[in-house]
Amino acid sequence: MTDVARVEPVAAREWWRGAAIYQIYPRSFADANGDGIGDLAGITAHLDHVASLGVDAVWLSPFFTSPMKDFGYDVADYCDVDPIFGNLADFDALIARAHALGVRVVIDQVYSHTSDEHDWFAESRASRDNPKHDWYVWADARADGSPPNNWQSVFGGPAWTWDARRGQYYMHNFLSAQPQLNVHSLAVQDALLDVARFWLDRGVDGFRIDAINFAMCDPELRDNPPAPATNGVRTRPFDFQLHVNNQSHPDIPLFLERLRDLTDSFGGRFTVAEVGGADAAIEMKAFTRGEHRLNSAYGFNFLYATALTPVLVREALEQWPDAPGIGWPSWAFENHDAPRALSRWSAPQHRDEFARMKMLLLVSLRGNIFLYQGEELGLTQVDIPFNRLQDPEAIANWPLTLSRDGARTPMPWQAAAPQLGFSVAEPWLPLGSDHAALAVDCQAADPESALALTRRLLATRNANEALQIGDIRILEASDAILAFERASPGQRLLCVFNFTDAVREWRPEQADRWRAIEHLGLIEPWRFGPYGAMIAERIA
Repeated sequence: MTDVARVEPVAAREWWRGAAIYQIYPRSFADANGDGIGDLAGITAHLDHVASLGVDAVWLSPFFTSPMKDFGYDVADYCDVDPIFGNLADFDALIARAHALGVRVVIDQVYSHTSDEHDWFAESRASRDNPKHDWYVWADARADGSPPNNWQSVFGGPAWTWDARRGQYYMHNFLSAQPQLNVHSLAVQDALLDVARFWLDRGVDGFRIDAINFAMCDPELRDNPPAPATNGVRTRPFDFQLHVNNQSHPDIPLFLERLRDLTDSFGGRFTVAEVGGADAAIEMKAFTRGEHRLNSAYGFNFLYATALTPVLVREALEQWPDAPGIGWPSWAFENHDAPRALSRWSAPQHRDEFARMKMLLLVSLRGNIFLYQGEELGLTQVDIPFNRLQDPEAIANWPLTLSRDGARTPMPWQAAAPQLGFSVAEPWLPLGSDHAALAVDCQAADPESALALTRRLLATRNANEALQIGDIRILEASDAILAFERASPGQRLLCVFNFTDAVREWRPEQADRWRAIEHLGLIEPWRFGPYGAMIAERIA
């Protein structure tokens, strides 16, 4: 099963439909210049590892010029590389190497806000009558000098900061250093589309659109209503409101149609929205409806879930039926904003078995799948002490908000090397105390490792069209067992997963007409050990 041949996509199918995409967080992937921070040259030097997994593309988190208040999601220049990551020539070299390896490159685009150090904002704040006076969301104070409304920022406190230059408040859904763009403005939209065109001209294969549901707010700036009472702990003022006016404006899809027109003009490009929040499924479908908006949407069904259950998987998949007008989903169990899945979902004594089942489940899902760097190694969440925290949200809400830094720690490349081969200098975040044993060089030499399994399972997905683009039918989603079929013309597969640490038996009708093509922890046919799983093919 380790030498499964890759199936080349048929001409009628877009390369991204059913793709596996590997997320790279540049600060923590590999450091080529020895300053303790990952960079573009470090990524390029390790693209062979990425290609060896069998993924279709990489997604690069922001590497643009930035003061790094939110580690690149506060962009000061959309069309240049921050010096800590290199320069445009380094980016061009990365693109060339990735394409030579058959790996496409998707980059982040942050369209809802900029840094307060962006030239656009410097001009906008200078006066109320300059050419960019309305490129951001500005408003007068109330009669008593307080902010224009009750909106709260995601990172804590009011979503408004006073600016004495204009004698007005400016809005920010996140940090005060991230002023909100007025994407209602066609001039702003044109400028953002020029940014997209700049990177498309440099050869990128697509965009992941950050926080796109925050791109437009209510122009009348009406208050948000209070959220219903909850028994859960609310760590931020943001959690006390229903976000019906500060985000999710119904005109956002119209801007996305303009973006889609641009990407389609380049051919073969991919767009995926990041959408979080209580109404994420509704917005994701609106952003991907039909053939004129984004290609896919990236949901949070699993990223903050405290447990992985059959019911959770069923509910997520059933939101995306194979029906006219319904978009194509994308799934991730981990990313740079969420705690490592193994630390959320598995007990230490069963971590290895659970990790293997989790990876088999991911490659079996209908939609695109995203792997976060280190997920192929089975990396765990790192406990970052308060004095080493970098994450502004965690610092502001300590200790109730789990730090995002714990999933952003450096990749372990070599178990015996200084800093595990990430850098010759002390890294910007501490290395995981248990990550040396999980280093790439250790696992590359072990045919039973998590890395070897990831390569094998992605090869299985790539070799079976039913796993890549087939439809899905849930057969069972009990407390213990998840079973579903994947089917495409000419192929029918059965996927079964034991979500417990006990032996379980589950068999389909006409069990003798199925042949296992992949299995983990199978004691005997249809009898699954703890966290056992299998994919079987219909043979008659």
